[in-house]
Parts: sequence; structure tokens; C-alpha cells
Amino acid sequence: MNTLRRLIHREVLITVAFVALAFLALFAFFDLVDQLGDVGKGQAGRTYTLGHAALYMLLWTPSRLYELMPIAVLIGTIIVMARFAQSSEFTILRTSGMGPWRALRTLLLIGAAFTAFTFALGDYIAPLSTRSAEIMKAGYMGQVNLGQTGAWLKERQQFSNYAVNVAGLEGTTGMRGIRIFEFNTQGILVSTITAERGDFGTDAAWNLHGVQRSEFFTGDTTKDGVPSAHVQHDSVAVNFSWPTELNAEMVSVALLKPERMGTLDLFQYTQHLQANGQSSQRYEIEFWRKVFYPLSCVVMVVLALPFAYLHFRSGAISGYVFMGVMVGISFFLLNNVFGYIGDLNNWKPWLAAAVPGMLYTAASLGAFSWLVLRR
Repeated sequence: MNTLRRLIHREVLITVAFVALAFLALFAFFDLVDQLGDVGKGQAGRTYTLGHAALYMLLWTPSRLYELMPIAVLIGTIIVMARFAQSSEFTILRTSGMGPWRALRTLLLIGAAFTAFTFALGDYIAPLSTRSAEIMKAGYMGQVNLGQTGAWLKERQQFSNYAVNVAGLEGTTGMRGIRIFEFNTQGILVSTITAERGDFGTDAAWNLHGVQRSEFFTGDTTKDGVPSAHVQHDSVAVNFSWPTELNAEMVSVALLKPERMGTLDLFQYTQHLQANGQSSQRYEIEFWRKVFYPLSCVVMVVLALPFAYLHFRSGAISGYVFMGVMVGISFFLLNNVFGYIGDLNNWKPWLAAAVPGMLYTAASLGAFSWLVLRR
């Protein structure tokens, strides 16, 4: 039986790798074409060349592979199962003692291996390589802008609340166009800090350069406690250290989409948002999607198992492969759609992330029960 298990595992691994490689080649071509518009541009005597565009495309490959893994697993397993059925190899395996439950356990083992690989890819390799790609390109094309208004963050400290705006990132530790607004516990603005540049310090502080600080002292107040007058004092400093718990990962959230972040980074950022009274619904949904998404590889191998029990001796497998492509694409689309629906309707984050997997799990088990066990 170990020989039969190794046979199925080897065929599935080779076929899934081939399918994933084909998809990656297609997306790599599109990514490279998309980068051609920036080739020849640059700043400060540094030119973004075709080689840099190819490197950028390669650094994005792990992220593409993470997105494609469930589809590649489904298509690759369908091809193997359908080929076994077409050549009557699976009939021989069945007569050798491989019943439906043993076949299911065999595929679940390879599905668990794909799940572990997908989790490691999406949680460790893809975020690091994607961030490296953006930083590498920024070194040639200039600073990385964080939207039209920059990145906005909030932080609560013991006696003050802060609203922080960062216009752009420079490399891995640099920032530019920094504005910090300090409010007291009554929500009254007490000071502002503007800095041309800043660095993420190693001692829970930002090192700001080219700083201008403005403090506001409230005078007489109305009966409602609203300041009726204030005196503004401006001071300019070359360097200034601002103590904060905001780190580079939190600021780069505006640059990296939530789905490009690691599970631990997402969890820490949602805790930061909740601690500062900000909405964390979107990031909680992405956190749970990170948890459930690798498990979809197990769902896909179960969904492909019934194809081994189809009886056909002639005809191409292309129709079944096309069916697998459609199922994989529908899962990918449904996974994204439910994320947006859950965000708009304020669903439980874990429910919005788990519903697509639950639906396809039910479909795969239903197909297994009807076609394999009953027929």
C-alpha cells in the first residue's frame, strides 16, 4: 500500500508543479510587460533597467504562487485522477485494495503537505519578497508614495492622543513628509510637529530631521470648555526624537495590501487599531483569510477525488481540466467577494473568511459521497 501511496503522491506533486509553473510563466509575462513602461526611468543618476524589471517580477513570484496554489492543486489533482481513470490504472489500484476511504486519506496527506507549503509561502516568503521588490524599485524610481494623502495612523499614549501622517517611505527605515498632531484627553490640539525626514529608531522612537514644532496654549475658554484664544510658539530643531510604538510594519501597511502581510503582522496591527479606537474589520477579515486560505488545498484535493471514479475510456481530459479551472477561478472570486461583503455588512471576520471554504468543503464531500460511496 505504501507503493500505491508513493505512486499517487509522486504523480500529483509532479503535475501540480507543472501546472503552477505554467501559471507562473503566464503571470510573469504580464508582470514584465507591465514593468516595461518604467524601464529607462530613474533618479539621481540611477536608471531602472530591463534587468531590474526582471528582478522585480521574480521577487513578486512567491506572492503569485501563493495566490495560485489552490487552483494549481485542484487542476493538477484532477489531471492525475482523470488520467488514472482513463487508463484504468485507478481500477487496478481499487482491485489492489485501495478503497474510497484509503484513497481519501492518501489525498488528504498530500493536501496537508500543500497546506503547510502554502502557509509558509504566504506568511514568510511572499511578504518579505514583495516588500523587497517595492523597496528595490523605489531605490531607482524615487520614494514610495502612500496614496494621495499619505499614510494616517493613530496612537494613544498616557496623557495624549496622536494623529500621524507620513507622505512616503524611503528605503527600509526612512520616511519623508512627517506630520504629528498631538491632542490632549479632551480632544484639543496642543502641538504639531512637522519633519522633512525621519527614521525608525531601535529604542521605540522616531528620529526626526528638519523638525518644526508648534505648541498651542489655550487661554480663556467658553462655558463649553472650547478655547477662545491661543498663543502659538514655533521652534525649529535639526533633530528630534519622538517616542512611539509605531514601527515600520505599521507604517508600511498603507504600501502593502493587507493580503501581502504575514499572519502575525496582521494580528499585531489589528490589536493596535483596536487599542486606538479604529476600525479593524478589514484587517481582521484578512487575518482569518490568512488562517483559512492554506486549508483550501485540502478542500481542492477532496474535490478532485471523484474524477478518479468517472468511467470513460475514450475522449480527452481537457473538458475535465476546464471544469477544474472554472471551479478554481470561482473559488478565488468567491473568496474575494465574501471578504468585501463581510466588510460592508460588518459580519464576523472569521465567518466572512471561512464561508467560501465551508461551501466548497460541503460541495467536495457531497460529490465524494454521491459519486464515490453511492455509485
